[in-house]
Amino acid sequence: MPSSLQPLGPGVFFLPGAVNSVAIAGPGGNALLVDTGLDESHARRLLRALAGAGLTPSAILNTHSHADHHGGNAFLLSRFPELPVYAPPLEAAVIRHPLLEPLSLWGAAPPAELRTKFLLAPPSPAQGVGPGKQTLGGTEVELLPVPGHAAEMYALRVGEVLYAADALFGPEALEKHPLTFCADSAQQKASAGALGELKGVRVVLPGHGDPTPDLAGLVAANLAAYARTTDAVAAALARGPAAIDELLVRVGEALGAVATTPSGWALNRAVLSAHLTELLERGEAALEVGREGLRGRQA
Repeated sequence: MPSSLQPLGPGVFFLPGAVNSVAIAGPGGNALLVDTGLDESHARRLLRALAGAGLTPSAILNTHSHADHHGGNAFLLSRFPELPVYAPPLEAAVIRHPLLEPLSLWGAAPPAELRTKFLLAPPSPAQGVGPGKQTLGGTEVELLPVPGHAAEMYALRVGEVLYAADALFGPEALEKHPLTFCADSAQQKASAGALGELKGVRVVLPGHGDPTPDLAGLVAANLAAYARTTDAVAAALARGPAAIDELLVRVGEALGAVATTPSGWALNRAVLSAHLTELLERGEAALEVGREGLRGRQA
């Protein structure tokens, strides 16, 4: 894994990792940092890479509130306590109160298995910022709303460079996680499609994966993956009414995405719920309560 910043375009760099971090150079050797990784280890790499490029952080932008995108904030703030932190307004609330993340997945006070660093990052004082052209830490950027993977999320455009955050995933990530996480699958598809309509993008970087000049191809791959999940949920319903967890078993077996940990199960269950809601809103599914609990069925 490279330890130095990799160029994406004039003044735009990224640090490869399990989650990519982006650095956008501003005036006076300052840099806006976009997504700080899962933990202190990634944040340390990011600071070393910035120093190697002669850059100093001036602000942090978290594209959304998932722990792997803001878990490095705490370490960066320990070194630069006055660093402002920005995020979409709803996501900023979760970053300030990160227990909301596992709480929403579990539906109650989450057990220890859902309080790991992968779902519960340290809090940081994020403030909400609106979409459109913004100046953050002295650096001008364009924030594009791309909800779906998270309730709110921004992609980021600087000239011909697009950082798609988790609105788009690289091919390896899609293959590794066939139940691609989302809060709203219909919005997830719409956001990916909207990015595909952008003109003048020379290179696109997904939150997880390598940069590519093929925006259209990346969008097509993501839309196909999202549609496969919806189709798998519809096929599970076609086998007959079933409790939500039984539907998850059916979908997981069909896609080769069977969770082996409580946190993995909770994440996969959320994905199933999102696609089931999409089918409900399309009039293709219905809910009912039976002896097994809440069940889904074909409409």
